Amino acid sequence: MSDAPSDAFAAETAPARPPLVLASASPRRLDLLARLGIRPDRVDPAEIDETPRKAELPRALAARLSRAKAAAVAARSPGALVLAADTVVGVGRRILGKPEDAAEARRFLEFLSGRRHRVTTGVALIAPDGTLRARLVETTLAFQRLTTAQMDDYVASGEWEGKAGGYAIHQRAEVFVRFLSGSHSNVVGLPLFETAQLLRGVGWLTP
Repeated sequence: MSDAPSDAFAAETAPARPPLVLASASPRRLDLLARLGIRPDRVDPAEIDETPRKAELPRALAARLSRAKAAAVAARSPGALVLAADTVVGVGRRILGKPEDAAEARRFLEFLSGRRHRVTTGVALIAPDGTLRARLVETTLAFQRLTTAQMDDYVASGEWEGKAGGYAIHQRAEVFVRFLSGSHSNVVGLPLFETAQLLRGVGWLTP
């Protein structure tokens, strides 16, 4: 008779999966996680200062903020797995944040018109034992040359509000994109391939 534990016994004694906390209030990130069949156990926005430091580059900002968000929420979530992300739109060394008003949204569109730009998302995952795992994902895009009417219409739509770079690729602004190289979900706000790899790496997501 074998002394090996039965499958049923092994399942009963397997360690419980820690709760997953999403350190973001973004409905877009919730929707993207749902594509992986994931519903976080809790949503807890980090609410940190996202102001870029002097001369900070877009990639460095995305990496720093995603890790800072994860750390802030992990500090108040003992025993949980904390997932955080931050998306930054950059043109060269210039960072295009979330427009404060319609006038700034219009300036962003004028700046992006006919140009290539990069969208970088930092993804950070902190395990219950404090171990940090992180990824940095970059997508290159180019907008068509926008007409005055297109910019007027987009600004009037209000779709730019609360969006890094002043646009939402998963909505009306996708029609402006003439070139995209890299992850589309990254531009929406959470690169799915890299996020799934992080969660699989800690045994939270299977297969």
